[in-house]
Amino acid sequence: MDYTLTVDGEVVDQSPEGKPFQYIHGKGQIIPGLERQLTGLRVGDSGEITVTPEEGYGPVDPAAVVEIPKEQLPKTVTPEVGMALSGVDPEGRPFRARVKTIHDTTVTLDLNHPLAGKTLLFKIKVITITPSAS
Repeated sequence: MDYTLTVDGEVVDQSPEGKPFQYIHGKGQIIPGLERQLTGLRVGDSGEITVTPEEGYGPVDPAAVVEIPKEQLPKTVTPEVGMALSGVDPEGRPFRARVKTIHDTTVTLDLNHPLAGKTLLFKIKVITITPSAS
């Protein structure tokens, strides 16, 4: 499928020209709202699909915005607002975060997905459908 994703009128992602996005339908490899609305489409079908935050990346979770001491950041990192960080939490789980604010001794990190709380508009065209081997 070829797609262009816009949020608030701004293009935030798209399939590379000549390289359609591929996924296995029904396996949860894409956000639920998009997968649901692609069900039943055929090769050549195109259109716009709107996905609500609830069926996309979820609502913004205020509990996922945390303030940490600067000394918990790697010494090689000089935080800047908007900077993307990745790491491993104390339980060994990987995480991604964005620097939201910087204070004298602390940094506020937003662990929400960057598209959380956003209504997503996909312009799509079904290019090929290949039956699953299973």
